[in-house]
Amino acid sequence: MSPVMIDLLLNALWETVIMTAISGLFSLLAGLPLGLILVMTSPGGIAEHRGVNRVLGLIINGFRSLPFIILLVALIPFTRFLVGTSLGTWAAIVPLSITATPYFARVAEVSLRDVDRGLIDAVRAMGASKLRIVWDVLIPEALPGILAGFVVTLVALIGASAMAGAIGAGGLGDLAIRYGYQRFDTAVMVAVIAVLIVLVCGIQWLGDRLVTRIDKRR
Repeated sequence: MSPVMIDLLLNALWETVIMTAISGLFSLLAGLPLGLILVMTSPGGIAEHRGVNRVLGLIINGFRSLPFIILLVALIPFTRFLVGTSLGTWAAIVPLSITATPYFARVAEVSLRDVDRGLIDAVRAMGASKLRIVWDVLIPEALPGILAGFVVTLVALIGASAMAGAIGAGGLGDLAIRYGYQRFDTAVMVAVIAVLIVLVCGIQWLGDRLVTRIDKRR
């Protein structure tokens, strides 16, 4: 590969990291509260409310059922309204965040549901408030599973960011399509695939190490 192509590859890698990191942060900040609400308002939860639980579940399932490429195109007017354009790295962050949030909400919900019900009941019997139960019991006990699910979400976002390259979102996907596919440059395609594999494996390895360190059950 030429020095120019190497520069393009490094720039595309940086764009992919930016898209994944920022949309991952949005999914964490929005998805975790949604997962908590789903668990708290479920039947037998500490703030049981079947109506809220049912409506929120339907909304989350609705967004999760949409293939990312369809959501990407459907959100073009909304993306253009928010960031002023539907092309480029910052424009891709909008649909990436929206598609990752319900996904992570369900992942977080599964981890939160695994918290020992007896422990929650014991804390409730001691007079703890709902907020105290969330901060002192639910989140700490489910943290290893939540973190593991967040790592899976980041990996899924890397794949989605590559798909977003099909409509000019930048990043490794855009580089692979414009130079590897449209110009039939096999070296570029192989390099992009190799970088994606290393990136995914690196994130998964770091995530697994962190989960192992904070998991009190090990």
